[in-house]
Amino acid sequence: MSSSPSTGAGRAPSAGTGAAIKELTLRGIVIGGVITLVFTAANVYLGLKVGLTFATSIPAAVISMAILRHFADHTIQENNIVQTIASAAGTLSAIIFVLPGLVIIGWWTGFPYWTTVFIIALGGTLGVMYSIPLRRALVTHSDLPYPEGVAGAEVLRAGDTHEGTQESQQGLRIILWGALASAGMSLLTSLKAIGTSLNAVFRVGSGATAIGTSLSLALIGVGHLVGIGVGIAMIVGLVISYLILLPLRTSGQAAGVDGKEGLAELASTIFAQDVRFIGAGAIAVAAIWTFLKILGPIVGGIRESMASSARRASGQEVPLTEQDLSIKVVAGTTVAAMLPIGVLLWLFVKDTMLTGSAWGLVIVAVLYVFLTGLAVASVCGYMAGLIGASNSPISGVGILAAITAALLIRAVAGAADGDQTDALIAYTLFTTAIVFGVATISNDNLQDLKTGQLVGATPWKQQVALIIGVLFGAVVIPPVLDLMQAAFGFAGAPGAGDKALAAPQASLISSLVSGVFGGSIDWGLLGLGAAIGVGVIVIDEVLRRTTSNKVLPPLAVGMGMYLPAAVTLIIPIGALLGLIHDRWADRSANPEKVKRLGTLMATGLIVGESLYGVVFAGIVAGTGEEEPLAVVPESFTGIATWLGTALFLAVVWALYRMARTGGAQVPDGGAAVPATAGSPAASTGEAAGED
Repeated sequence: MSSSPSTGAGRAPSAGTGAAIKELTLRGIVIGGVITLVFTAANVYLGLKVGLTFATSIPAAVISMAILRHFADHTIQENNIVQTIASAAGTLSAIIFVLPGLVIIGWWTGFPYWTTVFIIALGGTLGVMYSIPLRRALVTHSDLPYPEGVAGAEVLRAGDTHEGTQESQQGLRIILWGALASAGMSLLTSLKAIGTSLNAVFRVGSGATAIGTSLSLALIGVGHLVGIGVGIAMIVGLVISYLILLPLRTSGQAAGVDGKEGLAELASTIFAQDVRFIGAGAIAVAAIWTFLKILGPIVGGIRESMASSARRASGQEVPLTEQDLSIKVVAGTTVAAMLPIGVLLWLFVKDTMLTGSAWGLVIVAVLYVFLTGLAVASVCGYMAGLIGASNSPISGVGILAAITAALLIRAVAGAADGDQTDALIAYTLFTTAIVFGVATISNDNLQDLKTGQLVGATPWKQQVALIIGVLFGAVVIPPVLDLMQAAFGFAGAPGAGDKALAAPQASLISSLVSGVFGGSIDWGLLGLGAAIGVGVIVIDEVLRRTTSNKVLPPLAVGMGMYLPAAVTLIIPIGALLGLIHDRWADRSANPEKVKRLGTLMATGLIVGESLYGVVFAGIVAGTGEEEPLAVVPESFTGIATWLGTALFLAVVWALYRMARTGGAQVPDGGAAVPATAGSPAASTGEAAGED
């Protein structure tokens, strides 16, 4: 694989071995910590309430720029450290997709503070350690697009007040236009003034299917950045799920259903209960294949890291941009972490019905965490490189990790019933939570390291910042979880009231683990998905060997099968628009500049919706309502959908036209770093980490 080129305005500054760059600073750590408090709390609440979280890296970068620009000695690398800290902590909020399961099954009545802190801190730190040798394999020597990593770098470059070139100012302006457009669309959607969901339900023989899309400008931006190859693969996955599997799985059930609402509910239920698990099976096979294919580069990356550490130890010069944390530190930290993990697991199981098999259970769980960690980190990092951390199906990885852990633990524990079964389910969720911490943080870390590569950051300093972010998140998340449990509770938990938070992923994963121990899980669905995954792998290999540029990435197909159509469909549309824009650019007087402006415009779309997500999460948390800004009456829904569609098309056309004309149409005063940097702007749906 070739090294990924830098895209967008400006280039990463050169960083020789002797260059002194203001990067990992106390003020940067403090700013990152403060941002962490706000974003992490908002993410926990939003994720528990509606099953969505938002990406925090780009919003943190924008806010950081707004603050640090007042210091004359600030640098782009220092801004990068702030977003790295905030993004690592914010990403760990996804632990809420597993841990509340212990409350839902009645094992915990709250979240023991230090136990929860150590689960999050140890899992997150392992995720950082595993991602360090992956940097060379999946970032430095990879051509993965990293849409959000590239977008983050473009935001940092465009806002770098030291650069001050005409193209930099022009790039910042088009980012601002994109951000304002996507934030404005999101606000209008929250007000119910426009509709941004298009859905169609129809019968297929004696079955039914429902397909639709979300008119998300952020996902258009993601599609533009990931490219047409990934877009086509996701469409293939969508066709398999919605036009083949869903009609087959609903066959015979739609005959007695009246009206579109009934058909829609049937299709939605079967997709969630059946089709999504087939998609998870496809992801599992694709993930294993992906890991095997990148195993060589991973080993090569570890060798390079060892060689680099040896050169530094002997006094030889190594460029700043190639200096990772020492491989000895990485290996030592990884192995050392197994001891406190073992202690945590022992303390969890020692006073339960499982005391007799405690040692066997602890040893198996520790080995599982240790050996599974690298595979999970590799796959999740690859997914972030493919479509971005915001849209990676982390819950799918969590499902597979939970099922695998349950099978291993059941094999060790043997036959169980009653209280023993309950204890085994709880122990499995506890073990899965540690692995899930590895998954979430590695999904985000490699994206951050890509941003760092593009802006000339020092890897080891960014890796230290990642660990700091993990520790910030570990301290903040437990009290927020306890607050949510005390104030609302979780749906399905003993004594849960009408206002209980849905915690959909935690409910699903705890149900699956219970199904493994109770024998009610449908292995046929996962097996069918695995068979489809094998078929896609064969097709992809044939294409790679018989054509010059045609591929069908199996993991992208699996994600297209697993993710809801609202996310899946719009990304390929963005990829097609990006292809059309780039081909038009090739015929223009300055092709590279027009392409860069297209990239910056797509970046702005992600920035705007993401920052708005932060603001909206705060409003939801403050009011306790799911739709606190909905002021337009329901009777307006029909018109709102037409208005939303028309506005969406008009905005997309106008922004691409602006990129083509060189960004000449810009807001007054746009040349400065966004004074409105704290204003709404950033993420979506399965966006930011989840579905």
